[in-house]
Amino acid sequence: MNKLIAALLLVAAVIHLLPLAGVLGGERLNSLYGLTLDETNLQLLMRHRAVLFGLLGTLLATAAFLPGLRPLALGAGLLSVLSFLLLAWGEPGYNAAVRRVLLADWIALACLLPALALHLWQGRTLSG
Repeated sequence: MNKLIAALLLVAAVIHLLPLAGVLGGERLNSLYGLTLDETNLQLLMRHRAVLFGLLGTLLATAAFLPGLRPLALGAGLLSVLSFLLLAWGEPGYNAAVRRVLLADWIALACLLPALALHLWQGRTLSG
């Protein structure tokens, strides 16, 4: 069960690490999100977003190998994914690139929810 939890966390980690490429600048951000981010301030904010995703992805990957970090990683990952899915639900006019981001978040959710359930089940069986 521990290996399955780790595998699920690693899939979610990779999904969250992919946007880290946006740190490289506007061209990379444009290709990631299908937008023209020509404004310097917007690029700076999006590059910072990429750093935050890198931090979350690193936490998820680390939690795959350090079970003590799993509650924090699962909580942060689920908050990130669910918040974006809820925000997107209220905005139906997104482009194809953002649709790919949504699909990736659905996949991350499909990994994080069973990882959470298995983690909770594992804790229950160890204490009971």
